[in-house]
Amino acid sequence: MGENGQVPERNIEFGKYGARGVRGSDLVARRLDELAGGIATPVTVRRGWTARLHYLTRTDHARAAARDAGLTVTDRTLKAWLEGKRSPSKANLARIDAAYRTVRRQNVARHLLKRLNREGRGTRVEIHPLNQSQVDRPRQRAVEYRTMNVRRWDRIVGSWAVGDYQGLDDVWTTDVLPDLGSQWGAYEYVTNVGFAA
Repeated sequence: MGENGQVPERNIEFGKYGARGVRGSDLVARRLDELAGGIATPVTVRRGWTARLHYLTRTDHARAAARDAGLTVTDRTLKAWLEGKRSPSKANLARIDAAYRTVRRQNVARHLLKRLNREGRGTRVEIHPLNQSQVDRPRQRAVEYRTMNVRRWDRIVGSWAVGDYQGLDDVWTTDVLPDLGSQWGAYEYVTNVGFAA
């Protein structure tokens, strides 16, 4: 620990000198969303929102999960949408999409977790450093491409599945990144985090 209890090399004022990147935990969430798959057609197209509604209404469990996720329209409205008699408003399209993503995450989380943990062997993660091309030479950090094996995905996937991005960030920055060694703080913001499952 350095002065004031700060960990050395952390990105306290990220971007101050022109560095570009994204919080690594945000990229992990995006990658998990990609691995979860789902309906590719945009929610703004009739085919997209009807496919999402069919997914959210196919069972009583799915309907309850959709309600819990914020899709609180009446059964009559759902029926009118599915029969093509009415179309959802822009706000309801956003609710349909958000509910779909939430329910989809919950449905695939257990399977995804099993694939990522691989019976304790874990999954190789590639971390691409932040972009420092706009930073003056004297202020650039020596940050390079890194790989690591993450064996503990339970809290990461658990946070992602319930949409707890702060929890995911906490796990990523306190449990995973320190495995990179003393320079781990330089990898809070990166250009890419890649892994397969």
